Amino acid sequence: MIELVLSKIKVDETRGEQVIVFREKEGTRYLPVVIGMSEVNAIKMHLAGVKPPRPLTHDLLLQALQALGAKLDKVVIDRLQQNTFFAKLHLSRDQHNGIVLDARPSDSVALALRAGSPIFVSEEVIGEAGLHEF
Repeated sequence: MIELVLSKIKVDETRGEQVIVFREKEGTRYLPVVIGMSEVNAIKMHLAGVKPPRPLTHDLLLQALQALGAKLDKVVIDRLQQNTFFAKLHLSRDQHNGIVLDARPSDSVALALRAGSPIFVSEEVIGEAGLHEF
């Protein structure tokens, strides 16, 4: 597994898509992932420090996990199929690891940023979709 950091958020003008771009924490490759408008807005709001008057979906999910005594240990982008990325949320509760949930990468990233949890990608996925420049 390779740890990623959020490098930038871009708009692909030619296709009208929002793209979050990750960079290897200890490397030179980039991983661009196309995400929806609502998820990119949730990420941007968090990064800008904007606190909505009521919790957004990702804030609510984090509050629910915390209320249940669970913690988001990490996010893993583990598969790429027909140009669609797949991710897993790795949760733990009361020292019991092993709770893994399927999730969209966009939601996973929005949640991980709020929780302060690391984001990883499999070597296979970054080998297939990673770029040396972006």
